[in-house]
Amino acid sequence: MRFSPSRLAELDGSYRLLKTPADRPPAQRDPAVAERVSAMLSEIERDGLDAVLRYARDLDGWQDGDVEISAAELERSGDELPKDVRVALELGAERTRAFALAQRAHLVDFETELAPGLVTGHRYVPVGRVGAYLPAGRFPLLASAFMTVGVAKAAGVPSVLACTPPGRDGRAHPAVLYSAYLSGADRAYALGGVQALAAMAFGLLGERPVDMLVGAGNAYVAEAKRQLFGRVAIDLLAGPSEVAVLADDTADPVLVAADLLGQAEHGTESPAALVTTSQRLGEEVIAEIDRQLETLATRHIAGPAWRDYGSVTWAKDAATAVELMDELAPEHLEVHTADDAYYHDALRNYGSLFLGRWSTIAYSDKGMAGTNHVLPTAGGAKHSAGLSVSRFLKPLTYQRVTREATPALAEAVDVIAEYEGMAAHRATATLRLAGYRPEQEGNR
Repeated sequence: MRFSPSRLAELDGSYRLLKTPADRPPAQRDPAVAERVSAMLSEIERDGLDAVLRYARDLDGWQDGDVEISAAELERSGDELPKDVRVALELGAERTRAFALAQRAHLVDFETELAPGLVTGHRYVPVGRVGAYLPAGRFPLLASAFMTVGVAKAAGVPSVLACTPPGRDGRAHPAVLYSAYLSGADRAYALGGVQALAAMAFGLLGERPVDMLVGAGNAYVAEAKRQLFGRVAIDLLAGPSEVAVLADDTADPVLVAADLLGQAEHGTESPAALVTTSQRLGEEVIAEIDRQLETLATRHIAGPAWRDYGSVTWAKDAATAVELMDELAPEHLEVHTADDAYYHDALRNYGSLFLGRWSTIAYSDKGMAGTNHVLPTAGGAKHSAGLSVSRFLKPLTYQRVTREATPALAEAVDVIAEYEGMAAHRATATLRLAGYRPEQEGNR
């Protein structure tokens, strides 16, 4: 997440870089990862479940047994958790479901008559089968099931499978399983990485192949989704988690620093950017981040991320700040200013927006805000939105034409098809035109 040189040249003199990231390539695609994933997918497609289980044994530490988690075990998974964790997960699942259902209620079927006898419309039909990947690596991301499984079920998807990698004890993380249970997963498997996505896409788990793969994961998971796209749909291609804050001189440097580090904690290659109209605030935030890192338990992760991928930029005015931030197009964007409404109206490129000092990305990350945290990275917000209930719905169009509408439609198609040289297309129209009889107008 960095500015392009050409864009900076356009804004010359209206900004100043107070901290620049190291000269490192963005951590998106590694040719070695792509090659390895390609070989794994080819082997799994050729050898089927046997290859899946070989990789599960070698990479997940799976031992002989069933990789499927029974419905009873899924339901009991919450019994292993502290009560306060269960209550928090239940709240997150409900908030995320409520927001997704509200979104669904605003996606309505419609029908309109474009001309007498020509009726068109669309209706929303859910995808048939979804496979959700629930990461459980360095940090088990407990809310991931809310955003993938739960939102798919809110959209009306009939069948949702969930895969999550087992831990060192060979068992899936109980909190991840409980989140999947609360979200309505139909079947769940202790299966990780490329082999999990391939098994769902190729239909190797006693189920037909899924139509869509969703969920975050490491570089291998992201690459597997990229290579499987086309065979199945995917939510989006996401890289390391990103955070950006747009702030003025009214912002609290302690909160801004904490929120930047909160996302840098995701991984050592997670970008964190501050764009501010106050040079004083920018300098205070840099100092405050150094101070907070001294005692942060995860400084071994957040520290390198800030050092190598962190940036602070001063903008001369609000309009320049908006242009700079729209150029970054961050995954998560917080706004801490005296006029948040201005920025809400002006900003165009972000995955999800968090307005005001009382908003923080963690509220969404953990499912409490209800909005989805599966979002575009690496500038993808310039052209794409994050995962939502609409992604699991197909707006299917239809047309219904009567006799009376035939002449206007058929005559125009006759002209166009003849000009194009498409004789068969032309015949589909002219045959109907020949069958049209004004005296039979009443028989439609």
